[in-house]
Amino acid sequence: MNRFLVILLAGALLAPASAQSNPDYPNKPVRIIVNVAPGGGVDTATRIIADQLRARLGQPFVVENRPGAGGNIGAEVVFQSEGDGYTLLASSPTPLAINGWLYKKLNFDPAGFEPVAMMSRIPNVLVVRPDFPAKSVQELIAVAKANPGKLSFGSQGIGTTSHLTGELFMTLTGTKLVHIPYKGNTSNVLTDVVAGHVDLSFIQFSAVHELQQSGKLRVLAVATDKRLEALPDIPTMAEAGYPDIVSETWNAISAPPKTPEPIIRKLNAAINAALQEPEVLARLRELQVLVGGGDEAQTRRFVEEQRTLWGKVIKAASVPQQ
Repeated sequence: MNRFLVILLAGALLAPASAQSNPDYPNKPVRIIVNVAPGGGVDTATRIIADQLRARLGQPFVVENRPGAGGNIGAEVVFQSEGDGYTLLASSPTPLAINGWLYKKLNFDPAGFEPVAMMSRIPNVLVVRPDFPAKSVQELIAVAKANPGKLSFGSQGIGTTSHLTGELFMTLTGTKLVHIPYKGNTSNVLTDVVAGHVDLSFIQFSAVHELQQSGKLRVLAVATDKRLEALPDIPTMAEAGYPDIVSETWNAISAPPKTPEPIIRKLNAAINAALQEPEVLARLRELQVLVGGGDEAQTRRFVEEQRTLWGKVIKAASVPQQ
């Protein structure tokens, strides 16, 4: 047999089964596992994108919520699925960039996922209760230093970006706040800040926008590199003197290990195209979140940078492992 033909046949036999059996991917419904409960930012963004993917790729993209264990349950399901493009993970940063540092044992490797695309990015902001005496970040720091261990900040739970941003704030400002985790419940955090049971929070702007507009919460600063269009008069943490406090919650689609690159590219292109649709842009703007996007390499690089960032924060703050 011709030696070149033998090499070609051998290569075909060694090619991933998923690449051979799915030349027209997708040819059946795709399952997107959301690792949090219905109704939150990740869930909402995923359903918006899933509808667009169904229209673009011709198959249902079925959203399934698998919350629990800090987002680890849903992540584990996807990680252990076959890398054929028919099971995907929709998540916030926790399973991809945070939980590897936070948990003593995981049944998945956070760095083993194949990042597909960023759906949305949600800036974190520093909010205080309405009657809080400080009107600026510097005044807040002064109050905190005068009352070490007496001010409290609420978060959506241990290891969330709202928690770790608070830890970063304490490390860089030399203050001591009491952390009150709320186990993923954003509304309870904000209810207690509004009521004065908690002094402040570092939390997604999308969750506080209406409360801020109605005067029930005050935003002291945004944890972004530039001011938000919706909050033109609110300074960044950099303007307040802390350029290293840049924090956001982001929502990404990832695939199991060994998912073929052609499938990753096809999904990435479809998601990026969906993010340019006027109706999608309008919906995300309505939700007060920023549009994601970026190619596969940019997505991977961003997730790796976030993993490094939060690893440093967790170590510097000596956050105990779970």
